[in-house]
Amino acid sequence: MTKIYNRTSEKEKRRLLRNNLPKAEVILWSRLQRKQLWGYKFRRQFSVGSYVIDFYCPELKVAIEIDGASHFKEGVEEYDHNRQESIEKLGISFLRFTNNDIYKNLIGVLQAIGDKIQKIKPLPFESPP
Repeated sequence: MTKIYNRTSEKEKRRLLRNNLPKAEVILWSRLQRKQLWGYKFRRQFSVGSYVIDFYCPELKVAIEIDGASHFKEGVEEYDHNRQESIEKLGISFLRFTNNDIYKNLIGVLQAIGDKIQKIKPLPFESPP
């Protein structure tokens, strides 16, 4: 079986991206790291095949992408769509936000991530006594 997650061949790319995170990714990472969101571990700059995902939760198989200005250039939308489709074929679901979403509505972004988590792994509710 071919290794598809965090291939050694992508290690330098992941390291470079981690060391040069855009401001929006730094802000979101500060809220995802160390299992701060519902106790789930997220990884940053996680590779799947030759693609690198901004944030990934292996337990839930959820990818989070933050789209900055480079994602709105001509031709990039099609690339992003094909990339996402390839990754989703592996059973990984996507959440996609923009830099502005992070800057202007971080609570809403965190709520959307929480809603996705709840759909995948609902928290058991205790019945009242």
